[in-house]
Amino acid sequence: MANTSRPVRRTALLASAVALLGLVGACGTESGTPSAPQPTKAPRTTGPATGAASGTATAPAATAAPSDTAGSASASARTDGRCRTSGLRAEVGRVDPGAGQRNFPVVLTNTSERTCTLYGYPGAAFVDASGEQLGPDPERAPASPETVTLAPGKSAWAGLSFSSPQISGARTATPAALLVTPPDEHDPIKVKWTAGEVPVGGNESSVKVTAFEPGTGP
Repeated sequence: MANTSRPVRRTALLASAVALLGLVGACGTESGTPSAPQPTKAPRTTGPATGAASGTATAPAATAAPSDTAGSASASARTDGRCRTSGLRAEVGRVDPGAGQRNFPVVLTNTSERTCTLYGYPGAAFVDASGEQLGPDPERAPASPETVTLAPGKSAWAGLSFSSPQISGARTATPAALLVTPPDEHDPIKVKWTAGEVPVGGNESSVKVTAFEPGTGP
């Protein structure tokens, strides 16, 4: 009688080996082999996105520069505040006599490279060669001042007037200079005075000034 137990045993051993290999392969997949990496998400920004943070090319912040430059250019074309003593030249124009009066235009010219404004009256004082003031401060003639805008090279004028001393009989002196102070400034501009005597005391000795207007005089 033939022995059939050996083939059956081989078949059983073969089946067991196959099952064991399957079990070992399953364990390697769970712990020995890393799973494929998941794609990471770009971080969320709290400010404007840049190309590096979002992955999308964006215009750099410097693209705003043209409008800033244009704004600066337009600003320089506008007024740049009041006129300063250091940016002005003063002069006294020719006398305009009339009805016993002596009238002079006091002219300020913008010598700076910026546009500026004058508003109101000049300060004025006659002084002798030593710098001492002659007579009281001039009085302001009633007026409604307006802002005068001076571009570089442009001028404004204010009137300086007094009664002729020969007619008024006021006490007189001959100044060496007229100190002209622009509105809201403290430093005067010294202008040589060549128009002779001025009233400094007594009756009818007052000197008057008017507010600034555009131009160099009437």
